[in-house]
Amino acid sequence: MVLKRRITIKQVAEQTGVSTQTVSRVINGRPDVAAETRQRVLEAIEQLGYQPNALARSLIRRRSHTLGVVTAGLTYIGPAYTLNGITDQAEAMGYSLLLKVLPSFETDEVTPILDALLARQVDGVIWAVSEVGSNHAWMDKRLPVLPVPIIFLTMHPQSEVSVVAVDNYMGGRMATEHLLQQGYRRIGHIAGPLAWWESRQRMAGWRDALTEAGIEVGDTHWAEGDWSPKSGEEAIQRLLEQYPDMDAVFVANDQMAFGVLSVACRRGLQIPDALAVVGFDGIPETAYLWPPLTTVHQDLYALGRTAVQHVVAMIEASQHADQEIQPAETIWLKPQLIVRESSRAANHLDNATSRVDRVPSVVYASRPRSV
Repeated sequence: MVLKRRITIKQVAEQTGVSTQTVSRVINGRPDVAAETRQRVLEAIEQLGYQPNALARSLIRRRSHTLGVVTAGLTYIGPAYTLNGITDQAEAMGYSLLLKVLPSFETDEVTPILDALLARQVDGVIWAVSEVGSNHAWMDKRLPVLPVPIIFLTMHPQSEVSVVAVDNYMGGRMATEHLLQQGYRRIGHIAGPLAWWESRQRMAGWRDALTEAGIEVGDTHWAEGDWSPKSGEEAIQRLLEQYPDMDAVFVANDQMAFGVLSVACRRGLQIPDALAVVGFDGIPETAYLWPPLTTVHQDLYALGRTAVQHVVAMIEASQHADQEIQPAETIWLKPQLIVRESSRAANHLDNATSRVDRVPSVVYASRPRSV
């Protein structure tokens, strides 16, 4: 295969008999070019197949139109959905992405990664790594000297930085309050790994909803998993032993809830008569289980899109001296409860649909028809 040499702006100028500066003005849409000259240059560009050098133009304008994205755990469903949202929104807004993947969520040595992004002249950074343990401890040292805007996803709010996050606390409350409304009172919880901020928020929502309902929460009423279906199996077996009166369980993610349903099936526990189950995430597979799983849906695709929109607004503001620098803010995305058979008490099935208009954040999925 013989590679064709790249056409240069000089060749376009020579073919049209104008200066390279005139060709540059045409390419950049400048008005100070005669209509006849502009047309001649555009025809030469089309004929020669000239492609403007985006890198050179970015250096002149001091903008690369590139966002640095740092992520981790792409084998997990959540980070993959979020990255899809980031990719699509960046494309829509004319930005390229420079992706860096951490070896694990708990990596705290991020200096080489930040330096690599800055060396490639990114306009802004999206830190799409969940807060786990002390993996954000580097912020105190690096943020004050970071020369480009940065936005964080899924971490506790801070006054000095911008954050976009799903309201996990609200989601935990929604799941638990739904079960309380269905008449369940002995509601257990299977938490995600508690080193994760999201896990602690979901658990806090569960605990506070029960406490406000006058129900005591004990250490035997919950167990910890690691997000996997296997850990969900192990956790529900521990809970059934240590909390034998439990009549419902809020599970911190759908995959662990899969493990719960598997154990219930093997033990002959009827869902939801013997044990109601609510998951968290809203992955598509939850609608095709039997019984279909009630779940708290978090729109991680929207999380990624929102992050791009916000960081680009920060970049635009920083490029114009007459614009005020945007203050740091936390943008909360509200989760949505999707109610299905796994949590519907029999005496609530008939009037569930009538409550939809009064509770807009709740969706009552229709009962599947028998085949």
